Amino acid sequence: MLAERLDKGIKYLRNSGYEVLLGSSVSKTYGYLAGRDHERLNDLHAMFTNPEVKAIFSSRGGYGTPRLLDSLDYDHILKNPKIFMGYSDLTAIHLAIWKHTGLVTFSGPMVAVEMAEGIESITEEFMWPVLCSDNFDGNFPLIQDSPLEVIVPGKSRGTLLGGCLSIVASILGTPHQPDFENAILILEEIGEEPYRIDRNLSQMSSCGILEKLNGIIIGQFLDCNAEEGKPTLTIKEILSDYFGSLSIPVAGNFMFGHGAKKFTIPIGVEVEIDTSIPQISLCESGVKKRKVRR
Repeated sequence: MLAERLDKGIKYLRNSGYEVLLGSSVSKTYGYLAGRDHERLNDLHAMFTNPEVKAIFSSRGGYGTPRLLDSLDYDHILKNPKIFMGYSDLTAIHLAIWKHTGLVTFSGPMVAVEMAEGIESITEEFMWPVLCSDNFDGNFPLIQDSPLEVIVPGKSRGTLLGGCLSIVASILGTPHQPDFENAILILEEIGEEPYRIDRNLSQMSSCGILEKLNGIIIGQFLDCNAEEGKPTLTIKEILSDYFGSLSIPVAGNFMFGHGAKKFTIPIGVEVEIDTSIPQISLCESGVKKRKVRR
């Protein structure tokens, strides 16, 4: 099934005019992982080294990227900067690369997921300019059937960091946690019960991260429902408990996450939230951002 979806996604890329090179271990499995750790690491390092490769697109999410972070060769990545895109479990790699190199990566569509399913027009429309234009910045379009919600009013700028909440939580307190000082935190999630969302946000709050932020953007929280008949809080109630009293702008219902319709997000660029419109804007292009931290 995965092989079939991967083939469809590759066909999409080729029809878009791109040559495709597959990782040598792309079809391997090891339990719930896409191969053993050294196999996945070798593929990543080989793609970064290969001068013919201009962009690395993940085939899909899943499990196990935090296992790779201690062994990733960040000097190797820094010397061979290129587009790296994926979401969900790839959040750990996005944040670790930013922490250790200052290079921007992209949370966006994956080959065996959106590209295989007949990519939504708005998803495609926003993906290529963000990836291919070194002068692309400006406002994310206002979507009529998915308007931004104002949770806490305000206006601010900051470095955009975040991704899938449970993966962000998994690297807190590790050497791969980025500095969230003056950041705009962006979060999304799928398939986690409300009490788990609460637990992850509680950890984030206890780590002192929320008090460092300049703003928060809430994306899609899909299928995050309690077991039937179980007492629960709603996701909105949980988010309000943690974010409602903050003195920074908080915007919700942003088109970011596991849904078929999504914006491609450069992790590590400066963004602005202005809830008076309401509007979220890129202040700079992701493909020419090189804020080296070493």
